[in-house]
Amino acid sequence: MTILRTSLLVLALLPAAGFAHHSFSRYNTTGNIDLEGDVVSVSWRNPHAHIVLRVKNPDGTTADWDLESGSPTLMMRAGVPTDPIKPGDHIKIAGYPLATATAATKEAFATNVLLPSGQELVMQTGAKPHFGGKTIGDFSYRFRTEGDRTKPELGLFRVWTFTGADGFLFPESINRNYDLNNYPMTPSAKAALAKFNPATDNPTNNCTPKGMPLIMEQPLPMELKKQGSDIVIRIEEYDLLRTIHMSQNATPANTPYTSLGYSVGHMEGETLVVSTDHISWTYFNQAGIPLSNKAVITERYTSTEQGSVLAYAMTVNDPVNFTRPVELHKKMLYIPSETIQPFNCAEASRAR
Repeated sequence: MTILRTSLLVLALLPAAGFAHHSFSRYNTTGNIDLEGDVVSVSWRNPHAHIVLRVKNPDGTTADWDLESGSPTLMMRAGVPTDPIKPGDHIKIAGYPLATATAATKEAFATNVLLPSGQELVMQTGAKPHFGGKTIGDFSYRFRTEGDRTKPELGLFRVWTFTGADGFLFPESINRNYDLNNYPMTPSAKAALAKFNPATDNPTNNCTPKGMPLIMEQPLPMELKKQGSDIVIRIEEYDLLRTIHMSQNATPANTPYTSLGYSVGHMEGETLVVSTDHISWTYFNQAGIPLSNKAVITERYTSTEQGSVLAYAMTVNDPVNFTRPVELHKKMLYIPSETIQPFNCAEASRAR
């Protein structure tokens, strides 16, 4: 089997990738852009905040820049206030230019904002203060490595938080230089990947909820809880619920295909083992590797280190797109103060 892992070293080298909430392949995260102007509009909603900024050109004309930024949910957890930027504010922005930028391009990713008050918002994981003075936004919690050990009796059933300190489920989501040929793709999968345009085809560019297996890479908390004889996984991203049918051994006949598929589970000692099939989601990852409706995904959830860590493992079997099973791993932490927050997703209106 193929084991694919990313590491803390990759995270340290590529902090600007924002914990893979959505793909950053559109932006040059090693570049820098500075802008100053008046705010035309703000959308402070998941999956990413958007600011339209009217910038005066050297010749006296103006241009409206469409500026994407971080997840408001992650910013809230970093101490960034809700709706800190208002239409009409005169602000300065630092961030990443579009990877395919031209002279006519008016898009960028905002990592830092200097408010009219002189305070600086740090709005993205890995971003450093840029303008000087007082900063708001501390993403150090995203690098936490230790969970709370005081509630081992809870076992699996609690809110689990992903920090990224131990690695990501899909290495290519954090490392834009990751070689996708590390995956054991079939010729048809490679052909489909060659046709994929990340700027236009990325399935996470909007508010359409991710399906299996991609949803399990999500960087926000999730909760495992018992519901009658079943287990429910409550996922903060997109406000999703997955039901694990614990009293069944297989998917019932005539079950419809859905983006999350149909999941049955059982316990092996302290480990929850889940098998999911009937998946209609057509992507294995954000980078364009396809997933067929013949895919079967096996997950293993184990509470370890006195309940402080959730060890998560996924095996993807897809005979159409992979020549052998693919194994993926990540860890989540138990942080008692964390709760599931409303996702409040909204499609962004682009200034084009």
